[in-house]
Amino acid sequence: MKYKVIIFDFNGVLLWDAPLHVQAWQATALRLRGSPLSDDEFSIHVHGRTNSYILGYLSGHSLRETELLELIQVKESMYRDLCLKNPEMFVLSPGAEALLDLVSSKDIPRTIATASEKTNLDFFVQHLGLDKWFDLQRIVYDDGTLPGKPAPDMYAKAAGNIGLLPHECVVVEDAISGFQSAQAANIGHVVGLGPLETHNRLLGCQGVSTVIASFEQFPLELLVNAWLDN
Repeated sequence: MKYKVIIFDFNGVLLWDAPLHVQAWQATALRLRGSPLSDDEFSIHVHGRTNSYILGYLSGHSLRETELLELIQVKESMYRDLCLKNPEMFVLSPGAEALLDLVSSKDIPRTIATASEKTNLDFFVQHLGLDKWFDLQRIVYDDGTLPGKPAPDMYAKAAGNIGLLPHECVVVEDAISGFQSAQAANIGHVVGLGPLETHNRLLGCQGVSTVIASFEQFPLELLVNAWLDN
């Protein structure tokens, strides 16, 4: 089957920034609870999750809005500083630009569904030029109005922003919560992205149909019109 739309997760997919987020979240964890996050905690409670969920988890209780916003600002400012100090990491992932150029040239609808909040999204647009490939009004991000992944809402809204149904879409994800979100939204095909050594584990995740190590391996045959000449 061929699909009409491609929806990208962002962090860990279009941008391989996990070490930077890890550093910022570990500093936040030490501040809030005095101990670092384990690998399992990152997998279950951090990757793909919204800031409000993660900070509530680290605090062990619900946070007042003013306290939550302050903690988000501190953590994300630290993360953005790390991005600017590590320019070799703050680039689109291997093969991403070529794929985005191709789907743009073929007029294949595309958007992003990310747990990032607006300040970070604006930062990515400014420094990575996302408006070259994406209609910024269609991007779904953490604006506080939707449940975060693994709830289906972000991917359902992303499909709706394009004007198509979720089963007509391909999603590219790297996080367990994202796979669960895509499956719950009835996304047609989920591509898991991760290092080769994670592929067996990714294929075992519910909802994942295809696994790739980078966008250089993306199966273009999944997309309607991808092979047509302009």
